[in-house]
Amino acid sequence: MTEPGRGLIVAAPASGSGKTLVVAGLLRQLARRGHRLAAAKAGPDFIDPSFHQLAAGVHSVNLDLWAMRPATLAAAVAALGRDAELILCEGVMGLFDGTGDDGEGGSTAALAAATGWPVVLVVDAGGQGASVAALLRGFVTHRPEIPIIGVIFNRVSSPRHRALLSEAVARHVPALDVLGAIPADPRLGLPSRHLGLVPAGEWAGAEAVVAHAAEQIAAGLDIDRLMARARPARESDAEAAATPGIPPLGQMIAVARDEAFCFAYPSLLQGWRGAGAELAFFSPLANEPPDSAADAVYLPGGFPELWAARLAAADRFMTGLRAAAARGSWIYGECGGYMVLGEALIDAQGSGHAMAALLPLATSFATPRRHLGYRAVRLCRPTALGAAGGRFRGHEFHYATALRETEAPPLWSVTDAAGRGLGECGLQRGRVFGSFIHLIDRCD
Repeated sequence: MTEPGRGLIVAAPASGSGKTLVVAGLLRQLARRGHRLAAAKAGPDFIDPSFHQLAAGVHSVNLDLWAMRPATLAAAVAALGRDAELILCEGVMGLFDGTGDDGEGGSTAALAAATGWPVVLVVDAGGQGASVAALLRGFVTHRPEIPIIGVIFNRVSSPRHRALLSEAVARHVPALDVLGAIPADPRLGLPSRHLGLVPAGEWAGAEAVVAHAAEQIAAGLDIDRLMARARPARESDAEAAATPGIPPLGQMIAVARDEAFCFAYPSLLQGWRGAGAELAFFSPLANEPPDSAADAVYLPGGFPELWAARLAAADRFMTGLRAAAARGSWIYGECGGYMVLGEALIDAQGSGHAMAALLPLATSFATPRRHLGYRAVRLCRPTALGAAGGRFRGHEFHYATALRETEAPPLWSVTDAAGRGLGECGLQRGRVFGSFIHLIDRCD
């Protein structure tokens, strides 16, 4: 029997420490060495995994302790271990940052405790000297059951700076292994916009930055020592339910996929395939209509606001979408896909663009306001996702404002991660439905 793959979590004390490029650079180096790799991301983020895929050509799987049922999470971890010899998982925010009453629910630390994968901290050492030892000692002792086994210093200014940091750790946190350092380098910057980093597939400079990160990691890290600390996930009940977390919308599902519709969880699509559904991908930006043979259409999230004029002019796409609605296909939109199902989308410059007009919805980015957080939702009425009352968990992250969202029945009754009621959201008109929420798993 093949030994399960060994895993390692790359975390940090805070967001912006450089986790994404460290993981991408390591994946690139390990792929060059011929290792069978898997990648994962703690939490619901969909942009960081695009850099994992660019680096090593592997789909990065989201592992979400808050939104996933224990069986779903266990099955995802077990699948990673079956398919790869080494698994690199990127943490989310700071190591102990999460949600719930204690602020740690769904955190990277909670994922480490659940899987048993050791944690390596990436520390932004810019502006820090010996004080870094106090920071690291605090993290190591805060929850001693979390297996923090090493540190990588990022944005180090000089060899002397690196030596000072290493000496401080050796003196005050001797159990922590200093695994290397990456110099401060303007060529290791990543561009951002309103939802975080620009996805790797949209940025022409992404390959050069990942390649440079891999070079710096090869020069500054002891990769063999680092990967020797990886461990298999602890055994758990990995038997998943026979049905997928999110029920398939139909037997043949047309799935929009391009720069405007780039956010669909791989686990969701794999679950639909596993349930026997056929997926037919199409590109609205290329003015492709959904397959006329499909009995369902899925418009995932993405960045339609950046492509609003082009989408409005995509006559074959819009005509095909309306034809699918007219023949009774289920049509479901999440976040960006939901906005495209509406009547109008106003971009950041204040220009209005006509959308599909399948739902009585108008959205605007002219006065952006952030909506962010986990959501627990209950279906208000039957849809392709199940009967009224069906419960799911997901995530909301957008800057759009709904100017009009009231002239059709609501889709969901919503609470936040703390159980506070947020009212109703989304819309359903016949067999067309959607909301700003990205579904991750069903609730038992």
